[in-house]
Amino acid sequence: MVTYAVGFARPDRWSRGNVTEDSNPWHAVEAHRPAAELDGEVELAVCGAIVQIWGSQKWERVGSGRTACPDCRRVTAVTKPLTSSSR
Repeated sequence: MVTYAVGFARPDRWSRGNVTEDSNPWHAVEAHRPAAELDGEVELAVCGAIVQIWGSQKWERVGSGRTACPDCRRVTAVTKPLTSSSR
């Protein structure tokens, strides 16, 4: 089983000119060592985005949210959580 760390896209740290807002800032990064050791490192996400590792987050949880990268979700096969039928 492949383990994924969570990366956060920070365009304000590397983009020139206008700062862009990323509506899907959370990305999966293949972790070859524990996420705690990667915390703060800049890595390449599975979708190709350059991100900073956020070691305190778990991809299994973050990847199912609305702000996770759709390409990272697809590659890692993380599914969206089921919603409650009671309203």
